[in-house]
Amino acid sequence: MAVNDMFQLSENSRPLLLRHADVLVTMDAQRREIADGAVVVEGPAIAWVGATSELPAAWRDAAGSGSMEVVDLHGHVLMPGLVNTHHHMYQSLTRVVPDAQDAELFGWLENLYLLWGHLTPEMIRVSTQTAMAELMLSGCTTTSDHLYIFPNGARLDDSIEAAERMGMRFHAARGSMSVGRSHGGLPPDSVVEDEAAILADSERLIRRWHDPSRHSMRRVVLAPCSPFSVSRDLMRQSALLAREYGVSLHTHLAENDNDIAYSREKFGMTPAEYAEDLGWVGHDVWHAHCVKLDPAGIALFARTGTGVAHCPCSNMRLGSGIAPVRSMRSAGVSVGLGVDGSASNDGAHMLGEARQALLLQRVGFGPAALTAREALEIATLGGAAVLGRDDIGALAPGMAADLVAFDLRGVTHAGASHDQVASLVFCHAVNAALNVINGRVRVRDGKLVDMDLAPMLAQHRSLARRLYEAARHPHMA
Repeated sequence: MAVNDMFQLSENSRPLLLRHADVLVTMDAQRREIADGAVVVEGPAIAWVGATSELPAAWRDAAGSGSMEVVDLHGHVLMPGLVNTHHHMYQSLTRVVPDAQDAELFGWLENLYLLWGHLTPEMIRVSTQTAMAELMLSGCTTTSDHLYIFPNGARLDDSIEAAERMGMRFHAARGSMSVGRSHGGLPPDSVVEDEAAILADSERLIRRWHDPSRHSMRRVVLAPCSPFSVSRDLMRQSALLAREYGVSLHTHLAENDNDIAYSREKFGMTPAEYAEDLGWVGHDVWHAHCVKLDPAGIALFARTGTGVAHCPCSNMRLGSGIAPVRSMRSAGVSVGLGVDGSASNDGAHMLGEARQALLLQRVGFGPAALTAREALEIATLGGAAVLGRDDIGALAPGMAADLVAFDLRGVTHAGASHDQVASLVFCHAVNAALNVINGRVRVRDGKLVDMDLAPMLAQHRSLARRLYEAARHPHMA
């Protein structure tokens, strides 16, 4: 079965009423939590938010006449869709690779570059769709993806076109690597690109795909991979190009001790100083990880409005450390949540990531370091701020109609009814029962409504095997 045959994107022709949620978490300016809550969706935007008993008569009548689609949410918490600010979706093909299971960042990369050099356009498309399915089922409605390796004719267009089929709100980051091992970088020379070609393709992608409009479903980001895989000049030129076109910038920064040592040895600076020197600070920039961001770096990011994608599972998996999220937030740094690649996390469950964010901060900095509601705020409003958006992350009239509901009537939440909102984070992470993106129902009763998941997963498994075998036996590829 061809990939495109697995999909049938649904259209909501009628307004949508979600009502009788046990708790409606708005994340609005007042952080209202409304008992027996309801939301009205018209087209791609939210039209009304409040208690079900206060639903205006016109919509009550419409619901009664059948001219609205109505979903009852007794036993559910309804909230803004979760926002994923850092991912490498192609890595869903290389989970739990044996040689990379117990390595720190640099060793992990050196092992996996050997596999990723065999990626194909088909692998990019299918891995993107698989990763998005996993995210949507976990309650995610907006995601970024950092694709920085383009072998065998692969292009960012492959992942963008796959995202179009999924109907997910997408920030596609055009990553790049230009400094190979022979010039002091970490990646092998076989997977780096020419810098002029990178910049030309970046401009082409912005012109072809970037949509800056409110409620946009697709934006392009410029994202040279890391200080140890690109040159100073590419970083500077990328920043100039991004600001010429008004797009965001993204990269990895200060991920572990080796990352810090590399920056000091090669540049004579901390990673934060390096970012500032290259123009990589500001409201249009967010950096992944920042596990080792020092107090001066935190102050710089707060002063300049620079954002951070916090990836707790990946940071634990690679033994990188504990990012100082409490200090960042206290200083005023915008912090979002990221699942990171599925080869350094091996899962991509956004609600589970929020739970790990809370637990990890408490391990490092005490039980008051992060509350459950702060974790949910990082996963919604925090992510929106990091991505430079004011139209997602909260439920209010005029905001994008991105909403998710979690059914808390199962055994994992038994006994937690006295604080259902906190139970989303403290109790075992559940999948979303309902996921609405841009006003369209994408997950209903815990299942994707627009695709047949089984054949896609079969194709994904086949491609993952092919990729692994190609790296083990390159002469047969």
